[in-house]
Amino acid sequence: MNRTDRLYALVEELRAVAPRPRSARWLANRFEVSTRTVERDISALQQSGTPIYAEPGRTGGYCLDKARTLPPVNLTPGEAVAMALALKRLAGTPFRAEAGSALRKLVAAMQQEDAAAAEDLATRVHFLDDAGDLPPIPRVLADALGARRVLRIGYGDRQGAETRREIEPLGYVGKPDHWYLVAWCRLREGIRAFRIDRITSVSVTAEVPPPRPLRREDLDIPYGVVEQLTLAE
Repeated sequence: MNRTDRLYALVEELRAVAPRPRSARWLANRFEVSTRTVERDISALQQSGTPIYAEPGRTGGYCLDKARTLPPVNLTPGEAVAMALALKRLAGTPFRAEAGSALRKLVAAMQQEDAAAAEDLATRVHFLDDAGDLPPIPRVLADALGARRVLRIGYGDRQGAETRREIEPLGYVGKPDHWYLVAWCRLREGIRAFRIDRITSVSVTAEVPPPRPLRREDLDIPYGVVEQLTLAE
């Protein structure tokens, strides 16, 4: 079990028996780690805002305040990433730290598979460091990553010439005034960034494209520092 899974499992174990305590030794045996590892994990959870406290005495241990925690919730990966984007708008305000804490609690409360899918989706959303208020994305393009289908688009270049393309969506990049859809272009046989306001038409095919990684060096944006969205603010 990796550390992320163990932290999640620790919270769920303490939630299941709350308000009764679990000793560090009991938890160490349960997760097959040392008591020192359990103590470090509990400290990390406490620092992230999880309401765990130590109860002293021979029968004491670690307790979770069940009334102040959420059980696993049925948020979709897309909903979690949407909240991450919304909370990011609080950067530079007095509530930046609280926004990061709220986001960590949200992800910790999700089902494990959904949380992992949300983390993967977040790694495919990028924006330039000076991106301000960005325009809305048409629904069919906003759903492109989650739907995992090949798209057929009409695309106009700077001179207005239009081409027809089949693309495999890989990610998004936002910059001032524009969104880009980053995709594998079958016409050009490579990764391209398509300015969304230049996509003149779009249709969703039934074809599921092969999985492709999206690396930072693949982001073909001509200026600015590209920043990746994260669910661990």
